[in-house]
Amino acid sequence: MDEELRSLTDRLRHEAGGSASFDRLLATEDDEELAAVLVERERPLWAREIAAFRLGCGGDPRAFEALVLLLNHRDPERCVSAAHALRLLGDPRTPRAAAALATNGLRTAYALHPVRLLTALRAPESVPALVSTLHRLLTPGEPHWRVALACVEGLGSLGDPRARPVLEAALPHPRLGEAAQVALSRLPEG
Repeated sequence: MDEELRSLTDRLRHEAGGSASFDRLLATEDDEELAAVLVERERPLWAREIAAFRLGCGGDPRAFEALVLLLNHRDPERCVSAAHALRLLGDPRTPRAAAALATNGLRTAYALHPVRLLTALRAPESVPALVSTLHRLLTPGEPHWRVALACVEGLGSLGDPRARPVLEAALPHPRLGEAAQVALSRLPEG
């Protein structure tokens, strides 16, 4: 069992409350059984999460929609697991979905993991989405500084010169300035 699956298992065991289907979903090698969990009515969230995670890590595109929903969940641990599975899934829709979640101003509180996923994916959508999100988060009194910091760090990691103006605008912000300076140093001159 890999570390991410072990973490998911430990986290969901209590939520499953001793359900026999918990161990079955972890043990089965039948992708059809896992896929059925995603569409069956009245399945608990923990069961859907296990099924989506296992299918996504195995490269089964049927997990995509469930993983995107989990990526935007209010529980950060669900988001982490979903982002991991989405990276392994390799679905071409993932960057567009992550960009939509990261740039949604109504869901900024839940955008940290979509931002980090965009950085990891290094997709064409990554830089424009991170620039747009960071620009919006530079307004005075914005409470979501952790998301803004993830954008700054992500833009530095991506090293795209299109990020220069928004990173320069982040320099005066107390919680972002040092990271913005580091990110700017990683951009090519030009």
